[in-house]
Amino acid sequence: MPWPTWQQSLIAAVLSGVAILVLRRSPERRFTAVAVQAATEFTILASLYSVWRMARKLPLYQSAGAKERARDIVELQDTFFLPSELSLQQFVLRWDWLSWLSSAYYAGVHVPATIAFLIWLFWRHREHFGQWRNVLSITTAFCLVIRFWRVAPPRFLPDLGYIDLPAEYGLSPYGAVGTGVSPQFAAMPSIHVAWAAVACFGIVAAGKHRWRWLWMGHLVATLFVVSATGHHWWLDGIVAIALVGLAWWIDRVVRRFLRTRRTGS
Repeated sequence: MPWPTWQQSLIAAVLSGVAILVLRRSPERRFTAVAVQAATEFTILASLYSVWRMARKLPLYQSAGAKERARDIVELQDTFFLPSELSLQQFVLRWDWLSWLSSAYYAGVHVPATIAFLIWLFWRHREHFGQWRNVLSITTAFCLVIRFWRVAPPRFLPDLGYIDLPAEYGLSPYGAVGTGVSPQFAAMPSIHVAWAAVACFGIVAAGKHRWRWLWMGHLVATLFVVSATGHHWWLDGIVAIALVGLAWWIDRVVRRFLRTRRTGS
């Protein structure tokens, strides 16, 4: 299924904004207040998504040298004795079911899991929604800026032994290079890992159930599949998680500053 264009998301944001105006003129009911909040959050997210899609059209991308930067990452990871993504991929290839499952997880879980997290957070823990929406937005913005300097993923280095695992099963979410929602020569940092980290950290922070820590398995699984499928380097995921931490810190600092301004202390 094709991703919404920036025009479609902008239209959706405008229509949602109109719905907010209509709802605010409606009689005060509990449903009305919830609907206004939901429409407001949808307007914000749809607008941010539209900006994200439009940013891809900016002439700032540095595609030249993408494979060379990837080889630099390989050397850097070797310096710090990080495990080889190739060894992980070869391990997964021993079992057809694991190869297929890794490919399906990479292609099919990323976006639905993030949407499900946002819906759950709004429905069950609305007081935390603004914070984690901000963390998601700031993290994605950081990823977008860094991705202006292209880095090829492992699958574009077949000379090192890598393959595009999802493509082997007809599960690749990408078309030709330069088409679709992802530019493909944009491995650094991993938005898959970044969004998984936001969802998992958000569930742990906002949730109350003792089993909430099990959701960290989604982050671990995402780190596993992005490398095993040949779509990301370990460093892509490490940087993504660091950006989530930075985004969380920025949100806290801004909130503390605004709170201080309001109280006048």
